[in-house]
Amino acid sequence: MHFSKQTIGIASAIITVAIWSGFIVMARAMAHKTLTPFDIAFVRLIGAGAVMLPWGWWWVRQQRRVNPTGDYWLGVSPYGFRFTALIGMIGGVGYGSLAYTGFLFAPAAHASVLMPGLLPLWTTLLAIAVIGTPVTRARWFGLALIIGGGLFVGGASLLKAFDGGGVWRGDVLFMAASFTWSVYTVIARKNALAAIPATIAVSVFAVLTYAPIYALLAYSGTIVSHLREAPWSEIMLQVLVQGVGSVVISGITFMRMVETFGPIRTTMITALVPALSALGAVVFLGEPLYWNLLVGLVLVTVGIVFGVRSVLPVAK
Repeated sequence: MHFSKQTIGIASAIITVAIWSGFIVMARAMAHKTLTPFDIAFVRLIGAGAVMLPWGWWWVRQQRRVNPTGDYWLGVSPYGFRFTALIGMIGGVGYGSLAYTGFLFAPAAHASVLMPGLLPLWTTLLAIAVIGTPVTRARWFGLALIIGGGLFVGGASLLKAFDGGGVWRGDVLFMAASFTWSVYTVIARKNALAAIPATIAVSVFAVLTYAPIYALLAYSGTIVSHLREAPWSEIMLQVLVQGVGSVVISGITFMRMVETFGPIRTTMITALVPALSALGAVVFLGEPLYWNLLVGLVLVTVGIVFGVRSVLPVAK
């Protein structure tokens, strides 16, 4: 069965938004469990590596039949060391380190607003500067509505960062993580990266660099880790949700979105995540439903329509 490029892009958008929203709800639910944020980052990479290392080995073997002299890092990355390290540091180690450090200072509710909510802004500015993507008035208007909707969803919570303490540090780290992911998105578009090899490269670089270093530091007691105390049920849940779901599946579907819609439209679509994750917290975690959440969801939805509707790709 053959699906059009637009159909694949729309399906990828639905999967990506669902997984990202579920990740935020899971982060809220697991905030007071055994594992530390960096333990979760480690388990996330182990889960992704368990899938992507053998997949990368198989992928490289297939490519060597076509191009025996190609540059494939360690025989498991579709690209050479320099490019693997570039996108791996930005989209894997850099993004994950900033995001999970942010969880040490600020709650998951802040992450749900700042990380996906600011993606359209960072990506729009980078796309203009790096690849010269034109931005119409309708798209600027849509971007303004998306940012406004994000502020409605999490504005009251974010204002508490000014009450004192170190919450603002987490917010800055979340914004930096969002910017880092935008850089990765624009690099992917500029270099026309395909979804699967790009996700393989990012995952294998992160698991082969960050994971062994963290394991050594945790084993030696240099850093605080609760991996030994955590029940296997909690660890395996994070392996599946964070590693297989957030890294492997949504990593591939996100890149499919970039291939189909371009970086700006892709991140505008993912701007649904803050409101949907907040609604998910209402349904699954019993958090209160406030009027500002509904207003924010409406603004974000209308903003996405303005930013995407007039420039959707033509089905082929």
